[in-house]
Parts: sequence; structure tokens; C-alpha cells
Amino acid sequence: MKYDPVKRSLGKVFNKTPLSRILFYKLLDLLLLRTWHIKKELRRLKNKMDTDSRVLDAGSGFGQYTYYLSGLSKTWKVLGVDVKKEQVEDCNFFFSKINKADRVKFQYADLTEFDINEEFDLILSVDVMEHIEDDVQVFRNMYRALIPGGTLLISTPSDQGGSDVHHEHEGSFIDEHVRDGYSIDDIETKLKTAGFSKIVSRYSYGKPGMISWKISMKYPIVMLNFSKLFFIILPFYYLIVFPISLILNYMDVHKFHPSGTGLIVRAEK
Repeated sequence: MKYDPVKRSLGKVFNKTPLSRILFYKLLDLLLLRTWHIKKELRRLKNKMDTDSRVLDAGSGFGQYTYYLSGLSKTWKVLGVDVKKEQVEDCNFFFSKINKADRVKFQYADLTEFDINEEFDLILSVDVMEHIEDDVQVFRNMYRALIPGGTLLISTPSDQGGSDVHHEHEGSFIDEHVRDGYSIDDIETKLKTAGFSKIVSRYSYGKPGMISWKISMKYPIVMLNFSKLFFIILPFYYLIVFPISLILNYMDVHKFHPSGTGLIVRAEK
């Protein structure tokens, strides 16, 4: 099952104008449960941050979270980095079109070689670490890049089926994953090894979130991999599914989960 080709196809459709791209961001914010959890954490962190804070979106991709960060404060400086140069160029072009290039910039960076000292108040990493083999080195680089007292916020799959892997020899839902997910002990140990303290971890994608993910993401992608003709019926499918997903996402964000397929981790320097 291929996820990235479908993601690229949708990106091309919504990337025709700045307005359609912003609409796409808004739809993703509503649909993707990880965004609900990340936004909840970011709203809390905002109250502790200065007006001149610098933020790093580590693995910025299509720029969805960078865009949200740029809207949280009109004075923060935000840097998005990604290993895919075409996405870096695309995001720089888009943010210049919406007149945010003065405080939002993107650049190519391999996080395993990221070498910046004490520059950022906050580092955000959303669904990135599961793609990187040498994760401890990345955590060390992030620790070095934070100012004293700075915060790292991570969203990543857990080892409870976070990449839709439930058996030992089953393949990941996402082709580029190098690990199926983290246990809480695993990621906290690695963060402590890198120097972080005050680590708080919790599960996301509990039972409500898993149902939401399947009906809103997994099943449509399965259909689109089967035939691109499903692009035609997709809007009608979401007319039915979207309200249900919103309710399930709300439940997931406001409940404690003893287990879940996602992890939200916050750590301080």
C-alpha cells in the first residue's frame, strides 16, 4: 500500500493557488488527528514563550505545521528544514507568495548532520523520527540547537501498531519508515542519552483515534491505490465520514489512553 504517491497527487491538486493550499492546510488540520494533539501542546507552550522566540520545524515537509506556527505569533521567527530539496523550494515560494518570507524560511538539512548551537526556543518534530535510523544522533543535534530551557515536541508512531504493523513480519503502512514505532521507555531513554530532562510522554490514537484514522485515512488511501477513479467519489465519501471523524478526534484528544498507536513526547533542555 503506497502512501506517498497519493500524498503527492493531492498536493499537486491543492498547490495550484496560495488560497487552495491554505484550504488544504485547514482541511488537514481538521482531518489529521496528530494535528489536534500537536496544536493542543503548542497552545500550552505558547504561553511560556517570548515574543521574539525562534522555532524550528524539523522535517517540515509540505509546510503544514510551519504555517500553523507562523500564525501562533506574528513575531516568532520560524525555520523549516527538510531533506527533500524540492519541498524546501516549494515552501519558500509559497510563503513568499503569502508575504511571510520575512520571518518564515526553509532550507535543506539532514537532521543527522544538523549543526546549530543554542538558537531555538522550540523544536517541533512531527512524524519524522520513524524515518531516521540514527535517531540518537538527531536527538543530540536537537539538544545542541535548543537554548537552555528550550523545548522539543515530538509526534511519532508508537510500537503498539503505530505504522499499522501488528505482527512481526508485517510491512509498514508508510514505505519510508525505518522503525514501526517507539515504546515510551525507548524514546525516553534515547532522549535522556542526548541530554534532555523533564520528559513527558503520552499515547495518542487510542481507540477513538484508531477508528478515525482507518475511516478517514487508511481506507481512502487503499481505494486510491486500487484506482485513481476513487478521486471522483472521494468528496462524497468524506461528506459521510468527516463529521464522524471530527467527533472521534475530539474524543481522542480529551481522553487519557493507557495505550495507543501514537506518541506525543515533550522534553526540555
